[in-house]
Amino acid sequence: MFDRPAVHPSAVLVSIDLGSAGYEEDLAEFKHLATGSGVTVRNVLEARRDRPDPKYFLGSGKVEELKQLMQAHDAKLALFSHDLSPSQQRNLEKFLECRVTDRTGLILQIFAQRAKSHEGKLQVELAQLEHLSTRLVRGWTHLERQKGGIGVRGGPGETQLELDRRMLRVRVKQLREKLEKLKQQRGMQRRSRKRSNVLSVSIVGYTNAGKSTLFNRLTHADVLAADQLFATLDTTSRKLYIPECGQVVISDTVGFIKHLPHALVEAFGATLEESVQADLLLHVVDMASPNRDEQIAAVNQVLHEIGAQDVSQILVLNQIDRTGIPAGFERDEYGKIYKVLVSAKTGEGFDLLMQALTEHYQAFRQFLTSAQAYEQ
Repeated sequence: MFDRPAVHPSAVLVSIDLGSAGYEEDLAEFKHLATGSGVTVRNVLEARRDRPDPKYFLGSGKVEELKQLMQAHDAKLALFSHDLSPSQQRNLEKFLECRVTDRTGLILQIFAQRAKSHEGKLQVELAQLEHLSTRLVRGWTHLERQKGGIGVRGGPGETQLELDRRMLRVRVKQLREKLEKLKQQRGMQRRSRKRSNVLSVSIVGYTNAGKSTLFNRLTHADVLAADQLFATLDTTSRKLYIPECGQVVISDTVGFIKHLPHALVEAFGATLEESVQADLLLHVVDMASPNRDEQIAAVNQVLHEIGAQDVSQILVLNQIDRTGIPAGFERDEYGKIYKVLVSAKTGEGFDLLMQALTEHYQAFRQFLTSAQAYEQ
């Protein structure tokens, strides 16, 4: 095993073009992920293959080139833009004699850095342990000193690896139980809002699309809005007063990304459930991004995974201040506003967004009235 790199390690990025569309955009996004995590990128090694090598992911010649690059730049970390199998990661670490992290591992590290609330930290730890469970070889005995207790210490004849795995299972069970209690508390809060007939709106979107800036302008909150991926991990809810309508509850949620690790989707179930249970989703899109169509598809894919694909959406095309496109909106064939062009930074188009929220609120109230009349 290798010691974990320093807080801001130097790294060489490895990106393999397997012939998929959008390779250059994916590489740029991965570089943004790496620098956002605090890593200093010394060089980027690129290669083209039809399929990954089963032993190293890279071919043997490229692995040798990578080792020379890392030695030349005194890099302590190799970051792969794709996910590696446990055996590929072990083989690479043995050959390179340094720490190797894949895409999922890097995203998990960023989440660990950004989590601030108690719930967020529990969710990140669960995702990390689920990811680690497939890669556990040795090196977990430090947890016995930190988390020891009844039912943790091994019996006679238990190997170190067996003990490590059992300790991991115990901790995962504890985390799941704690998160289930928090999930139940969230459910009680949502049921209370439903009884009060309060419209629930969740802001979703690709990471760094401007969700928190939009949330802050709508609610006058002070949620961190930074030009970095996954700046917001913890769901924040605020009340918004809409003239002629009343109070609605707006929630800012974690940003999505292409190929979001399944372990994170599962671990952040309690947080993502805000989107599932919402009455309306404001799907924020970076209008200035050349990859906005792919980002919209990636968000909708995650929404489908968590069961929120049928929740009503308004597409909020943000950052028009960077494109020169004027504010505006579009209606669907039923006359409902389904798309609004705004700038969360300047406030341009927010009168149109408020109009869209007002119309949706009125439709929501009409639906509730009809449902109550039917029940009677």
